[in-house]
Amino acid sequence: MAKSLFQQKAFDDINVTPMLDVAYVLLIIFIILTTATVQGIQVNLPKASAAPSLAEPTTKAITITNDGTIYLDAYPVTLDELGSLLTQFYAADPSLPVIIKGDAEVAYQQVIDVLDLCGTIGITQIGLVTKKVVK
Repeated sequence: MAKSLFQQKAFDDINVTPMLDVAYVLLIIFIILTTATVQGIQVNLPKASAAPSLAEPTTKAITITNDGTIYLDAYPVTLDELGSLLTQFYAADPSLPVIIKGDAEVAYQQVIDVLDLCGTIGITQIGLVTKKVVK
């Protein structure tokens, strides 16, 4: 006669194979996600010689101050005005180099907005200005 469900022998050990399968799948997913999320904005920075030199006159400097004001060369502009002016300069010179100087305390999003604007226009010669650390 067949034993009923309650009369069967209790298990003495736990089968850990399904638990290990789940752990391995989670490990693989974690490895893939951590390597895929390390990304950044690629910029083609202008090359510089070893000798100090002044920037070419056609180089445009975009400055973002700590209060969020955007300057094109020495003139304050809005983001829309900056876009139209850069489009005009880019139409005249497709190899237009742009230098972006952002204050250390400015919101990071404002620098990204300017970088996105340059990318939308098609400007590929972008330089980010930093201060040299003296040791």
